Amino acid sequence: MKGLFKNKPKTPVELVQCVRELLLFVRNDAETRERKREEKMAELSKLILEMRTVLFGNGQSEPSPDACSQLTQEFFTSDTLRLLIACVPKLELGVHDGLLARINATHVIANLQRQRVSGRLIASEYLEKNLDIMDILLPSYEEGDLALTYGAISRECLRHQVVARYVLNNENHVKKAFGYIQLPNFDIASDAQATFRELMTRHKSTVVEFVSENYDWEYNTQLLESPNYLTRRYAVKLLADMLLDRSNSRVMVRYVSSLDNLRILMNLFRVLFSIVLSHTRQFVSYILFVANQNKPPEVVSILVKNKNKLLGFLDGLTTEKEDEQFEADKLQVINEISSLEIGDRPDPDSSEPCQDES
Repeated sequence: MKGLFKNKPKTPVELVQCVRELLLFVRNDAETRERKREEKMAELSKLILEMRTVLFGNGQSEPSPDACSQLTQEFFTSDTLRLLIACVPKLELGVHDGLLARINATHVIANLQRQRVSGRLIASEYLEKNLDIMDILLPSYEEGDLALTYGAISRECLRHQVVARYVLNNENHVKKAFGYIQLPNFDIASDAQATFRELMTRHKSTVVEFVSENYDWEYNTQLLESPNYLTRRYAVKLLADMLLDRSNSRVMVRYVSSLDNLRILMNLFRVLFSIVLSHTRQFVSYILFVANQNKPPEVVSILVKNKNKLLGFLDGLTTEKEDEQFEADKLQVINEISSLEIGDRPDPDSSEPCQDES
């Protein structure tokens, strides 16, 4: 008989509606008794878990495409994403339960970013009309407690090109990102680095447009010349990834034709020598300077001046694991530098001598 009185499972639409009602309660709650508040929070946590089950399945059966579509449609139509994001700080019913609720909420949001309804990416359409949500998410790096949760949500939102374009076109967001990457809290700084990488590598055409129009942005001074060792290490690797992308070829040629950029990287490789030995990708940005067949005279001058030291450095450069591509790249650089002659240098009075030797 007991089974006859079981609650009927909520439909996906009803599930979202119930979650929204509880989120409104949580957001507006000010004077509710503690016990009642805990009951509401426990119910909210349970319903968020149910939404996750609808979207991911229960481990025994796959999620229903129809149920996922219904839940996605209702979630964005009812503006529940904004409400859930606003209430994340309040998902704190006990240390364990609060953390679990935040994790489930993050997984739900991540899944919904990729759900299509009748072939349409509903999340992208929603975010295009609600871009200010990023103004809530990104500054969370200044608030330690929310940084990792909001950082994960930010990266999911940045999967949509319209969002990435909005952030890149916002000078305030870009400038603050440099600060977030260098925060003293390692976990938060690492998360900020992951978000910045997503911003600068996922949407090729948007990144090319941004870097082309903002070539003199503060990447060198803020990151490559940062006093923070880990920041410089991160910045060199990201730079190599960006410059090697085929879509950034024009920017790459312009970058590796710069005397100032070469000086910065030569100093970096002296400081980051131990990293280069085990992270070959960070060696690539230097390869680009040497392999450039149209090197300006001032770049040739520095390479020739440092020729012996560079060849000695390269001769001892190895990797922890055998890497054929790295060895081929290294040989290419060695041959290129070896072929440079004193006669390739411009007149000593025609260019400023380099004070920084590798």
